[in-house]
Amino acid sequence: MPEGQSRWSQRFDDALHPFIARFNASIGFDFTLLHQDLEGSIAHGRMLAACGVITAAEAEQIVGGLETIGHEAAAGTFRPGVDAEDVHFAVERRLIELVGDVGKKLHTGRSRNDQVGTDLRLWLRGEIDELQVLLRRYGQTLLRLAEAHVETMIPGYTHLQRAQPLSLAHHLLAYVEMTRRDRQRLDQVRQRVNVSPLGAAALAGTPVPVDRRHTAAALGFADIYRNSLDAVSDRDFAVDFLAAASLVMVHLSRLSEEVILWASHEFAFVRLTDRCATGSSLMPQKKNPDVPELVRGKTGRVFGHLQALLTVTKGLPLAYNKDLQEDKEGLFDAVRTTRDCLKAMTILLEEGLCFQPRRLAEAVGDDFANATDVADYLVARGVPFRQAYGLVGGLVKTCLQEGILLRDLPLGRWQQVHPAFAEDIFAALEPRQVVAARLSEGGTGFVRVREALEQARIAFADATGEENL
Repeated sequence: MPEGQSRWSQRFDDALHPFIARFNASIGFDFTLLHQDLEGSIAHGRMLAACGVITAAEAEQIVGGLETIGHEAAAGTFRPGVDAEDVHFAVERRLIELVGDVGKKLHTGRSRNDQVGTDLRLWLRGEIDELQVLLRRYGQTLLRLAEAHVETMIPGYTHLQRAQPLSLAHHLLAYVEMTRRDRQRLDQVRQRVNVSPLGAAALAGTPVPVDRRHTAAALGFADIYRNSLDAVSDRDFAVDFLAAASLVMVHLSRLSEEVILWASHEFAFVRLTDRCATGSSLMPQKKNPDVPELVRGKTGRVFGHLQALLTVTKGLPLAYNKDLQEDKEGLFDAVRTTRDCLKAMTILLEEGLCFQPRRLAEAVGDDFANATDVADYLVARGVPFRQAYGLVGGLVKTCLQEGILLRDLPLGRWQQVHPAFAEDIFAALEPRQVVAARLSEGGTGFVRVREALEQARIAFADATGEENL
């Protein structure tokens, strides 16, 4: 039999063309799943013994061989090449070398189709758990930063135009809320990942008396697929993950964009430290916001992987097709990219930037962001809002024409506009009072912000044992 053909049945006479063999192989990237392949194979071997398909002694030989492969991989001595085609064949071939013909019994009642689906789910489940830890730490970092800036004020924007002043903590807590939703979505994705396809075999199940729930329990799956065709062809869980990861990246990118703006000379709301910035090779005065720019740029990679997998799966007839080999590289890269960006942004928030309270105080005091509060002042004194809105609009226009701010108008001119204005209008215009007055639930008032901080502390408290992951 020609070299490279031994894994197939006698249906084949010729070996693969060398280029096609390389084109067909996935060992270059699916070796990432080695640990999961060994874990799933151990569970499958023990299940075969429990069901009487192989003997207990044979199962222990198989398990021992698989454990040896794990040790070899850890030591760097198990490094299969392209001739193995994929991680599954590589493990099976090495197992047979180690334990002899008994190793050939491991594949009983199993196909590469349900095997790769199992491996991928086991791998992704573990990666989701790690991302959850990173999201918690990122959220806690945002929370600590917010706690330090409850009474620091920052301009709030709509349409990138000054709108109303805010507590800086309130602004940061908006990102804490996004992070809470990210964690909720990943919890939901994990539930859909945590379903075992093992035992569905190639597509139709198997006549071998396997116990699918035995392997599911051994591998920590919460359930099994109810349909064998669906089990081997489903990649919804991977699409779900990529969609959730894309939203994580959206939120990281939005904060990145704000940090980039805030660090500019025009805003100067934050100062970049040397820990997370670089300079220019030409301009010695420059300090560049590399971390948020990279995060903003890498967001497109994760979006692209989501679109790619949707495109791969959109036209596939049931059940398994080789197209599904394209599910892994994008998924692996999306996990790595999201993980690295979370780590980088956490470090940036912890060590890479310093807010500039004096500049922020200047920013909230030199515009017309308190105009709505003037209208609210009149409303509280019985003036209909639309009338108040029009009056204040006229005042703003007058101030702009004269190059002054609302606070610069003397009381007499206020009272010419409406007799309801009194001396206390000047206190109402102060940025601190503007912020403090917004006491509606979820608002930026300092009292409400402190309530929100307490709720977030509870939501982001460390779960037992996770700090070591």
